[in-house]
Amino acid sequence: MLKSLTVGNYALIDSLSIAFDNGFSVITGETGAGKSILLGALGFVLGERSDSSIMLDETKKCVVEATFTVEDERLKPFFEDNDLDFDHELILRRELSPTKKSRAFINDTPVTAQQLKELGSQLVDIHSQHDSLLLNNADFQLGIIDNAADNHLLLADYQAVYHQYVKLVNELGKLKEMSQKNVAENDFLAFQLDELIKADLQEGEYEDVGQRLELLENAEEVKTLLAQSTGLLQDSEISILDQLNELKSTVDKLRRYIPQAEQYLERIDSTKIELKDIAQDLDSLQDSTQFDAASLNEIQERFDLIQRLMMKHHVNDYAELLKIREDLQEKVGAFANIDEQIAKKEQEVKSCEKELTKLAGNLSDKRKKVKNSFEKSVTEIIRQLKMPHGVFEIEIADCKEFTASGRDKVRFLFSANKGIAPDDMSRVASGGELSRLMLAIKAVAAGSSYIPTLIFDEIDTGVSGEVASKLGDIMQKMGETLQIISITHLPQIASKAKNHFFVYKDESNEKTRSCIRQLSRDERVTEIAKMLSNDKITPEAIKAAEVILDFSR
Repeated sequence: MLKSLTVGNYALIDSLSIAFDNGFSVITGETGAGKSILLGALGFVLGERSDSSIMLDETKKCVVEATFTVEDERLKPFFEDNDLDFDHELILRRELSPTKKSRAFINDTPVTAQQLKELGSQLVDIHSQHDSLLLNNADFQLGIIDNAADNHLLLADYQAVYHQYVKLVNELGKLKEMSQKNVAENDFLAFQLDELIKADLQEGEYEDVGQRLELLENAEEVKTLLAQSTGLLQDSEISILDQLNELKSTVDKLRRYIPQAEQYLERIDSTKIELKDIAQDLDSLQDSTQFDAASLNEIQERFDLIQRLMMKHHVNDYAELLKIREDLQEKVGAFANIDEQIAKKEQEVKSCEKELTKLAGNLSDKRKKVKNSFEKSVTEIIRQLKMPHGVFEIEIADCKEFTASGRDKVRFLFSANKGIAPDDMSRVASGGELSRLMLAIKAVAAGSSYIPTLIFDEIDTGVSGEVASKLGDIMQKMGETLQIISITHLPQIASKAKNHFFVYKDESNEKTRSCIRQLSRDERVTEIAKMLSNDKITPEAIKAAEVILDFSR
């Protein structure tokens, strides 16, 4: 349940902290005092989309923090899946900095807004008067029944298999489409592959062939350069090696006068050895390098073949040509054993479908098992709400196709009038009837709900008198098993609550601020008296407020 809410620098709220109790609580206050702002702050910390305009003072950080107590272990899977530490006291915090950067935390661990929203949806259910429109939504209706049937684990198992089933069906479809393609396309691919295979392309070959071709095409220049190199080193009259010998002799004479010249002799000898090695290598290279027209022609043809293939396949990189060969091998190979692949995939689909049928049947059985009792309970409540002939029914029809939620199509049917058969709510229910019907459904669903806190935001709009009192009774009853918080304008509902909070404006300073406080017994009498007499506190209204409070205990 929601234990406390702390809000700072949010809309008209400068700073406030409010502690909530279990059971049924109400929040009242004049229009515009900030009741919706309080709900907005709660939505913000539960992961709803933020708006930079929510900051009261744009130079300060906006912070909203909500503390929850969790009595069971149902939330543990969420914490395990998100690598978070689980605790029976959960602290959710959301911040918005002056630079408009939003941050979210669960028990002081940074998380994404989506993670915060996912956890928040399992902690609090906020229901406004506009949410009654959801009653006409097929997914919402099915979710209500699955909640009543405690199907969340079974549904998770089904959906895991369903996603695998969809994947297999898509893969099978692609294989069949591939099989039905024009045979000529496969023949063309096979021809291209055969041409590349015959070319016997090797890794790194293109660069090597290019270098060899350049060498052969410049044979005369290469010969001349090799001859010049060896001549400079050892074959000419003034070769480098001869000059080094002369240099060594000169330095050797110099050693008689300068002893440290000894070290130069050693370095000259080292240089001579290195240059002799170079000369030998150049000689060997000159001997081994053969230039003939046949070699040039062979290399030229190989180079031209590779270039033609690259142009044909529209690539500039030799590696891309090799990749095309690999892709063609894969495609032609796929065509070669396509029938075998289709047969194997069909068997996988059939096996998955069998498991899916079993899980869908289990889901359907559990839904149908709770159907009658849910219909009866909702009908009993709506008849207490000034619809004495109201009837609520649930239609569960079998579907041929698998869906993400099974093979059932759920439809809520309703009739408010005697002798009129229940029909689709979108056709027969008025706005006021939908609101009361939604409350009845929520009240019944609360018995099996794993969401511990339910908030009603002015769902009592448009009702009064006996209906309002019955609404209060229902919320009071729901408060025995859930934490119920209702924002209301009706004294009949406010008087039923265990705890009463009052939202008001503080205009004592330069700027208006929204504030909230929990009312004492005497303050509740005054507030309910104002609600009974349109803000005019009379002795009669005070007496009536005391009576209605005492009667509601």
